[in-house]
Amino acid sequence: MRFRHAAAETNGIDEAVYHRHDKDPLVPIIGMGRCDLRVGFFGRDPGRDEVRYGEAFIGAGGQLIRRALHEHLYHEAMPDFDASKDVGKHVFWANTVPYKPVGNKAWSMAVKRRFHPLVRELLLQQWKGTTLVTLGREAFFWFGIDQSKEVRDRLAAFWKRDDRFEAHCEVVLDDAQGNRRSFTLYPLPHPSPLNQVWYRRFPALLKQRLDQVELSLDDMTL
Repeated sequence: MRFRHAAAETNGIDEAVYHRHDKDPLVPIIGMGRCDLRVGFFGRDPGRDEVRYGEAFIGAGGQLIRRALHEHLYHEAMPDFDASKDVGKHVFWANTVPYKPVGNKAWSMAVKRRFHPLVRELLLQQWKGTTLVTLGREAFFWFGIDQSKEVRDRLAAFWKRDDRFEAHCEVVLDDAQGNRRSFTLYPLPHPSPLNQVWYRRFPALLKQRLDQVELSLDDMTL
């Protein structure tokens, strides 16, 4: 209900795409999964395919991740779309804003701030894990919203590092209910074909991240 209320006050939701697929534009697309999953992926916002299927990270960029997950966990190529949906159950999924923007442009800081407390509560109250692979600049710097200047400067300095897609960093989140937890962030570039600089390197970088977080069928939950 709180997401619906926030969405009703938000301009820029791509209502045409929602209506085209007979979906309610006020319903958030949140692919949370089980609360005890150890590893999560954190992205920017849903796209057209996410609206169509009502599931996070199911479009072109998400398929890249799901394909790598399947190969990492099962040591074989992902056979079909249904398998991509099934393998997604092994990790937690969330976005900075769970609504598709018009033109797939990044949401403004004002909109990200509007949804920040709600998404932060999802991470702190609905999920028990602490390991997050962030996708792109928007997702990484989301963790600096409403933080101290010291934290924001530390995130900015980390992002300037040449090895930012190989190293990891810690950040602490807390919410109005007194929940507080330290998360380990493993940044990756945004998996979009438009991101020509990093798109070709993304599969190898993702494989490295999956090895680093030691995701396996025997160790996916807390």
